Amino acid sequence: MPRTSTRLTFAVLATGAGVFSMLQSLIAPALPTVQHALHTSQSTATWVMTAYLLSASVFTPILGRVGDLIGKKRTLVAVLVTVTLGCLLAALAPTIGVLIVARVVQGIGGALFPLSFGIIRDEFAPSRVSHSISNLSAVIAAGGGVGIVAAGPIVSALDYRWLFWLPVGIVAVTTLIALRYVPESPNRAQGHVNWSGAVLLSAWLVALLLPLSQASRWGWGSGRVIGLFAAAVALFALWLLSEARSRTPLIDLRIMRLPAVWTTNTAALLFGAGMYAIWSFLPGFVQTPGTAGYGFGASVTASGLLMLPMLVAMFLSGVLSGRLEPVLGAKKLLTGGAALGALACGFLAVWHDQQWQVAFSAGVFGLGIGLAFASMANLIVGSVPPEQTGAATGMNANIRTIGGSIGAAVTSVLVTGHLQPSGLPYASGYTDGFALMAVLCLAAALAALLVPARRSGPVTGAPQAFDDSSSTATEVAVAPGARS
Repeated sequence: MPRTSTRLTFAVLATGAGVFSMLQSLIAPALPTVQHALHTSQSTATWVMTAYLLSASVFTPILGRVGDLIGKKRTLVAVLVTVTLGCLLAALAPTIGVLIVARVVQGIGGALFPLSFGIIRDEFAPSRVSHSISNLSAVIAAGGGVGIVAAGPIVSALDYRWLFWLPVGIVAVTTLIALRYVPESPNRAQGHVNWSGAVLLSAWLVALLLPLSQASRWGWGSGRVIGLFAAAVALFALWLLSEARSRTPLIDLRIMRLPAVWTTNTAALLFGAGMYAIWSFLPGFVQTPGTAGYGFGASVTASGLLMLPMLVAMFLSGVLSGRLEPVLGAKKLLTGGAALGALACGFLAVWHDQQWQVAFSAGVFGLGIGLAFASMANLIVGSVPPEQTGAATGMNANIRTIGGSIGAAVTSVLVTGHLQPSGLPYASGYTDGFALMAVLCLAAALAALLVPARRSGPVTGAPQAFDDSSSTATEVAVAPGARS
């Protein structure tokens, strides 16, 4: 296989991960259009989002681990092919059932995040790893914003099916380039996939996320919601037991207990709760007719444009964080990013009467997202051995998604708990929701303060060595294993 520059490798990774991130949010503004076009109910149409969420949550850590074992490039290409087929199936879907299945297939692309971080660590010069991870994180963060902004114009000018036709072409070309030019990573984990652990991980994630996403329709006190939460607790305990006993665990629990990892994951859980709630509810706020006493009656396209400052800010701050990280350290950037998120949500809670106020607050929140995404990835990558990069970064992405589901569910209770006679939420519901998001982001900043300080410098081959008898980690000096 021909060797290539790391710039081309990065372009491939950024394109694949960016498109997947865009697919997360691209369909949300178009759900009413999809519901009408496929002659289905609103509750059924929401499964287009739920199926994607569940699939990504299950496959992200599992395929991250598979990449660690059999090769990250090989797994990356297989995932890109799968995403292409999922987008093609969605573009051609004649019924809502087929579209939901297509979204499950697309969700497998969640593994692109940990695989991409792992390839960067394996293939790039140590001095470029942190900077490249920050840039990739900026693309991932901006991808979600692109989906919100671009959905309206695409649907208005073309058709909702073009939300999937466009990614088909982009991902197909990316797959061919990756197959030929992305090098196979040299670092491999030993052992095999713990399939019992994979099944249990999938089971407790579905049992947790399904009721969180459906509780507003099923009812928080319904038997289905309570039963699934109870099942999630039991399955989580069984998963922990299975992983602890396995010689080759899917997720090495010793790594999850490292101070830099569990504190970063805690911050990811809390910040994800605030971030996904903003993405879910801020467009709805600005689309609310002014007759409700708030809102601007904006169209889908106009509401997307109000989110444009967030998109621009998160990309710029993500790129900038790569230059700031060697000077300030990832811990300070994560703390600052979460604090900016708290500040933005605080602004929204008291300051949302004019469109420019919403746009300004969205921009501040975007600055926080860019800093937080890049620093979380760098903290995880810099704290685990190379052969565990995929599994560890996959679990971090998953924990952020779990936080997002919790934040969106709780915010939904606040926003829709009491409705006006017109059926629209009261302004106080949104105000309380924004205040909750501010508290969650502030808690994320406090959690980030607990992250152990790490000396600035390039990410090297394997920063941790494990003592099997004590489950503790000891810093060791290892020669870099990356290639330029």
